[in-house]
Amino acid sequence: MNGVLEQDKDLVTETAAQLETRTKLTPSEQEVKDLLFANKIVKHVKSNTIVLAKGNQLLACGTGQTSRVDALTQAIHKAKSFGFDLNGSVMSSDAFFPFPDCVEIAGNEGIKAVIQPGGSIKDDLSIDYCNEHNIAMVFTGNRHFKH
Repeated sequence: MNGVLEQDKDLVTETAAQLETRTKLTPSEQEVKDLLFANKIVKHVKSNTIVLAKGNQLLACGTGQTSRVDALTQAIHKAKSFGFDLNGSVMSSDAFFPFPDCVEIAGNEGIKAVIQPGGSIKDDLSIDYCNEHNIAMVFTGNRHFKH
């Protein structure tokens, strides 16, 4: 009761050279820039977090949700409420996608590339969905998780 949560400072910032493309489709140079930009934002936002970005611009964040689907839905709603076009945007997540639900929702909104830590025993389900729907996906191997 009335305990304390202690968390180490997240000092990791990924670079393009560290990204591992896990899909047949490789992200474009601009998509890589947008993915890294979005991932920097993910690092500083409360988990569970989804960040949507395009053209080095933050479109929306879904933050502090109990599920990635809820965080993504929140981000999509927020982006649309500001009139942002999600077609050609990218998505960053602080958590892996063990099910293809988030990449399916993202793809239906026009999101073309995804960055995530990877590490689920079911990673292949999301990778397969991306391959079937021409979405690029990269793994960082590092989970940014902020409470």
